[in-house]
Amino acid sequence: MEKIPDINVYVRFCETDAGGHVSNTSYFIYMEEARSKFFTAIGFTGKEKRGNIDFIVASTTCDFLVQAYAGQTLAIATKVERIGSKSFELAHEITNNETGGLIASGRATIVCFDYQKQQTEKVPPVLREMLEGFLMEA
Repeated sequence: MEKIPDINVYVRFCETDAGGHVSNTSYFIYMEEARSKFFTAIGFTGKEKRGNIDFIVASTTCDFLVQAYAGQTLAIATKVERIGSKSFELAHEITNNETGGLIASGRATIVCFDYQKQQTEKVPPVLREMLEGFLMEA
């Protein structure tokens, strides 16, 4: 399995809640940023690669394990967990960049979608091949 470099996110004060720790909603923004950078890192960008295929997030989850705070830098690792016929699942691990301790883990189920036709589509062969290089071993 190939490895995509982790992305780093600096936690801003506005991303915390009344309890003083990172708000649960902020983690979903961090994972979205990681997904976006994942597709750039594997080279699945631009009309020539993507054609009319785009993505819809069908499901996303996050398990919060340890609190994070403003001023910390978090590292987000992204891996491919599953590839289906029309969808795939990405797994995210969010760690404290300084200590390496696991803070949260999440998943996103992504469906390939053609907005012109307004319908789901099969995972394109070029994308499937790219994703297979990052598929987690069972």
